[in-house]
Amino acid sequence: MKLILAVLVLVLVVETQAQWYRYPEQAIGGAQDMRRAYQDMKEANHKHADKYFHARGNYDAARRGPGGRWAANDAREAMQILTRRGHSDSEADQEANRWGRNGGDPNRYRPEKLPKKY
Repeated sequence: MKLILAVLVLVLVVETQAQWYRYPEQAIGGAQDMRRAYQDMKEANHKHADKYFHARGNYDAARRGPGGRWAANDAREAMQILTRRGHSDSEADQEANRWGRNGGDPNRYRPEKLPKKY
C-alpha cells in the first residue's frame, strides 16, 4: 500500500512540474504566432522574405513552450495542404523553420530592405 501511495504522489508531483495544463494555451498562442507571421509575409509582399517570416513564426511559437512548438510544426503542415505547395518548396523552408523553432534569431534570414515594421 505504501508503494502505491508513493508512486501516486510521485506521478502527481511530476505531472504538476510538467505543467501539462498549459499545453492547450501554448498551442493556441503558437498557432496565432504562425498566423501573424503568415499575414505579415503576405502584407509585406517582399521578395526573398519568406524564410524570415517562416523563422519568425516558428521562433515566436516555440518560445511559448511545448504546445507552441507543436502548433508551429502542425501549422506548417496545414499551410502546405491549404496552399498546395509542393514538397520541393517545403524542403526549401525547412531550415528556416527548424532554426526558428530551435530558438535561433530569425533576423538571420531577414532581407536588407524589409521594412522595420516586421
